[in-house]
Amino acid sequence: MGNWKDNLIDIAPYVAGEQPKKADFIKLNANENPYPPSPRVIEAIAGFKASGLNKYPDADATPLVRAVAERAGLSEENVFIGNGSDDVLALCFRAFFNSGKPVLYPDITYSFYPVWCSMLKIPYELIPVDEDFNIRAEDYRRENGGVIICNPNAPTSIGRDLDFIREILDANPDSVVISDEAYVDFGGVSALPLLKEYPNLAVVQTFSKSRSMAGMRIGCCFGGKDIIGALRAAKDSYNSYPVDSVAIAAGCASIADEEYFRETVGRIIKTRDRLTAELRKMGFDVKDSSTNFLFASHPGYRAADISAFLKTKDIYVRFFNKPRIDNHLRITIGTDEEIDALIGALKEYIK
Repeated sequence: MGNWKDNLIDIAPYVAGEQPKKADFIKLNANENPYPPSPRVIEAIAGFKASGLNKYPDADATPLVRAVAERAGLSEENVFIGNGSDDVLALCFRAFFNSGKPVLYPDITYSFYPVWCSMLKIPYELIPVDEDFNIRAEDYRRENGGVIICNPNAPTSIGRDLDFIREILDANPDSVVISDEAYVDFGGVSALPLLKEYPNLAVVQTFSKSRSMAGMRIGCCFGGKDIIGALRAAKDSYNSYPVDSVAIAAGCASIADEEYFRETVGRIIKTRDRLTAELRKMGFDVKDSSTNFLFASHPGYRAADISAFLKTKDIYVRFFNKPRIDNHLRITIGTDEEIDALIGALKEYIK
């Protein structure tokens, strides 16, 4: 006879960056925005009429869908809103990858992809990035049940241009191709202009990074009518819980403040470029970043040791104990003061 425990899920879960249980430390390991959300967001939440929370929210987050669609120059039927881009991506895997053929994605990329495949029993094939961590479009010219590309990629920070995505789309007319653009606002190139040409394209973005709203959980998918219809069907069949009313109000307020959005993103890019230059002066190899983080290694020091030393200074960066990237650090761009502290600590360690 079997044991009831044999029926429990056996899966390796996604592992997020370390979350220290203390208040006074510099957190550069979770790719969060170091700045608060727009003042309009803060006002929208503070002024929210909580007496209305006894009613269910708009099932399709219509006000936010309308605002996001208008900003993107699309119709409302081209936009889906979910509880963070992780929720949106999980629904994408359910809605789009049902052929029984393997889904393709890079061997070094967002580490939630294999978790969803394992959870949903979707076959997949890892496509190696090259020796410089670049994704090669030509490697995706093979039979598959779908393609997902994180662009700019995590944790490598490398962004590719529109021709790169177009090449993948041209090679895969019979599969859904997802462009996961969590970091695109920091210097990447969005695939949104290709939506009218490719009905099999889905573009996923988030409010967590560039809009400073990781704690609010808002993600979106852009696509043709069939793509968005399949997503809504998956949501209503599996996870019928929509984005909550407070998040809808806060999201609309964020979209309304384009000036703050651009100012904050600009500050992060400026700090990122300064940190890149400082790290290279210390001998680090740093990839040119299109994100709000850097991917760096040092020929003379082990990444694990650098990370451990920084912890003694209450500075947390992300170290991945994984093949091919186990001597690299992923460093989130913080405030200028936080980055000054990081640079000072590294200069103390790197002799």
